[in-house]
Amino acid sequence: MGKEGASMGDGQSPPLPPPPLVIPPSMKPELVDPPKHTIMSRRGVANNGVGNSGHRIGLLTNHFKVSVKAQDAVFYQYTVTISGDDKRSVEGKGIGRKLLDRLYQTYSAELAHNKFAYDGEKSLYTVGALPQNNLEFTVVLDESRAKLKNGSPSADDSASDAGKRSKVSFRSKTFKVEISYSAKIPLKSIALALKGSEVDSGTQDALRVLDIALRQQAANRGCLLVRQSFFHDDSRNFVDVGGGVTGVRGFHSSFRPTQGGLSLNMDTSTTMIVRPGPVIDFLTLNQNVQDPRHIDWAKAKKMLKNLRVKPRHRNMEFKIIGLSERPCNQQLFTMKKEGDTVEITVYDYFKNHCGIELTRSAYLPCLDVGKPNRPIYLPLELCSLISLQRYTKSLSLMQRASLVEKSRQKPQERMRTLTDAVRNYHYDEDPVLSACGISIEKQLAQVDGRVLETPKLKVGNNEDCIPRNGRWNFNNKSLLKPIRIDRWIVVNFSARCDSSHISRELINSARKKGVELDRPFTLIEEDPQSRRASAVTRVERMVDQMKSKLPGPPEFILCVLAERKNSDIYGPWKKICLTDMGIPTQCISPTRINDQYLTNVLLKINSKLGGINSLLAMEHSSHIPLIKDTPTLILGMDVSHGSPGRSDASIAAVVGSQCWPLISRYRAAVRTQSSKMEMIDALYKPLADGTDDGIIRELLMDFYQTSNQRKPRQIIVFRDGVSESQFSQVLNIELDQIVKAYQHLGEADVPKFTVVVAQKNHHTKLYQSNGTENVPPGTVVDTKVVHPRNYDFYMCAQAGMIGTSRPAHYHVLLDEIGFSPDILQNLIHSLSYVYQRSTTAIAIVAPICYAHLAAAQTGQFIKFEDFSETSSERGTAVGSIAIPELPRLHKNVASSMFFC
Repeated sequence: MGKEGASMGDGQSPPLPPPPLVIPPSMKPELVDPPKHTIMSRRGVANNGVGNSGHRIGLLTNHFKVSVKAQDAVFYQYTVTISGDDKRSVEGKGIGRKLLDRLYQTYSAELAHNKFAYDGEKSLYTVGALPQNNLEFTVVLDESRAKLKNGSPSADDSASDAGKRSKVSFRSKTFKVEISYSAKIPLKSIALALKGSEVDSGTQDALRVLDIALRQQAANRGCLLVRQSFFHDDSRNFVDVGGGVTGVRGFHSSFRPTQGGLSLNMDTSTTMIVRPGPVIDFLTLNQNVQDPRHIDWAKAKKMLKNLRVKPRHRNMEFKIIGLSERPCNQQLFTMKKEGDTVEITVYDYFKNHCGIELTRSAYLPCLDVGKPNRPIYLPLELCSLISLQRYTKSLSLMQRASLVEKSRQKPQERMRTLTDAVRNYHYDEDPVLSACGISIEKQLAQVDGRVLETPKLKVGNNEDCIPRNGRWNFNNKSLLKPIRIDRWIVVNFSARCDSSHISRELINSARKKGVELDRPFTLIEEDPQSRRASAVTRVERMVDQMKSKLPGPPEFILCVLAERKNSDIYGPWKKICLTDMGIPTQCISPTRINDQYLTNVLLKINSKLGGINSLLAMEHSSHIPLIKDTPTLILGMDVSHGSPGRSDASIAAVVGSQCWPLISRYRAAVRTQSSKMEMIDALYKPLADGTDDGIIRELLMDFYQTSNQRKPRQIIVFRDGVSESQFSQVLNIELDQIVKAYQHLGEADVPKFTVVVAQKNHHTKLYQSNGTENVPPGTVVDTKVVHPRNYDFYMCAQAGMIGTSRPAHYHVLLDEIGFSPDILQNLIHSLSYVYQRSTTAIAIVAPICYAHLAAAQTGQFIKFEDFSETSSERGTAVGSIAIPELPRLHKNVASSMFFC
């Protein structure tokens, strides 16, 4: 295996490598900062940014029209400061809302009976001014209520008074609440935005006040609030997803300015909570053990920290801070008895003083619900987790699949759920909203849509393939440009799979699709003794077997894994194949082998090895408008953030198109960057020696080498994963880096750019008027519910077979190329049909999906490694945190679609 892997190609003789596009620093043009860009307006676009192609269709959307009578109303913003008896600041949404409610009950006359919207923290809003700019109030709360919301009981409580009602619970507590004027927010800024003015901070502030009023309503109903969503404590909305985790269905609600006026966007939403009920039951489910004696208490301590419980013998809530060091029947505490101080175990206290016989938790630790220097112990079996406590850990694949399956709703059911919610919750009766003269219609808004023509595809033997309802197949068809594999091998990490049978079936299926696949050179089974070793060791031993059995490197390796999707082997295996050996590999874990499964595997293999499964007919004949005559590079960009609990790095992935005028072939460049940072910082990366080690240089060079030495004169950027507040950063940080990377190659003439942001995580849904089926694939909406000023549209390219389809929301931030709305929408629609590993139209353009895949696959390279000790040696330090650096791909696979 010491030799380099088989060379990769696209099925044609590659051109001779051109001279490198590197110019001595003395000859390079000076890098000039490009002018700052502003987000383009729809008004400057042909036909006012509205397309005409396709056939028209009437639709409904989950926006409810909002009327505002008091256009001249002004919100007054006040800052709220809360302090206790000890003059220390008090924070926490629960106690804040409870205090402000009591304040209004006590001092409504001093507030001129002016109702307010309060965010639960520092900001309070009124319609019209309060009598004074600075007000100070003393608010008295019953301490049991204060403790209920503030999280933990007072230090005066202990196990010694666990069996009786403590007088402490009913002592009063005094708080000082200061309210000071901060700013004015005119409601008319929303009206100006609706007329096409730029949405500025004033507009956002006014919308935020309206949203806070909705959240306050939900809080008053006892809901769990998660950003703009709220969740009721109603078991009818609960779904068990396993592991002690419950999904709870609620509602997202937010006011949005649209072309058709102000609207309330309502959608169903789901969040995770810990399963309410006995703590012991939760722990056994969470750790998948039958007996509480098998619980891992170190894990349990982390899982339970800060959760709230209610003991059955006490009508109070407590916050868990930890566990006792000893079991209940050994854990001692001191108590006073007849004037003396004695030590007693928690178990004996409850048995002798409270008459409670502990049967399940005598040998288990107690919950500590006190303070760090004053523990309070409660036996586990007496405590139940209260409802609506968020579960913030990452879900397992099984839990995620269960959640998706159980929370799906058909379009008709979802429409009914939303309209019922708007009618039942009476949002516009909120005092703050009604003071603005706000009224909300009770039915879904009507919008006009268009269904674009389905693009034709070309497959093998020059056959046309016409997708039906966004789907097609390769039954009795061959791939457009199938590859030939002379020498390949199978490695088998799975004891249950017959690798010989798999290889025979794959060869038979390949022949039907035109792929010339010889018998594998060898089949290598994992030594059973290795299965107990670590994943890295197992992979290394398999590689040693390969080296001993092969005369040279194979062109391709089929890897059979025991687990599907979550195998520990996957990351180490991909890393060694793609970075060390430079050999394309396909991992499979078949539960059943049939022609459809094998066809899907062959689509991936053919793409990875340089073949082409299908092309758009207009791409095959080089007739793509505005692209066919001008060398055009298409980029797909995304940043993948680590799962909860993993914070060492985020992964930025950018894919670039190859072989212009094709738009179906891509290569990827991937880098790590600071955790949770959304802007990609490695697009242009000048080094001390004058070279550029950035992502864009890689993609520009590859485009040049695969496109007959043509430099891109146009660049289309598809960016995923950014919110509206970050659009300006995409234009003025990321686009600036792309331009500098281009200039660094000695180019003075900068290409024309079109920049499009694609959003999947939004809350606008589209429905057919009859509500029984999802909208047809190719549906576009670019009026009424779109932005009142900016250039955006919704597209549902995929066929929704189950649940309710979610359209992609595309925002055109910049268009120097000059696409008409029809040409751009049809291009984006077509890019949903070029995803080489699928025979369905996908929900978002293929370059973005490829960037997702590249980030996910290379992220596996570092997932299995521990960087706590060695990251400073292999990574880049940012502050005190070392960012692990991804190993670079081997040159033999770097330019391939390895991520397919």
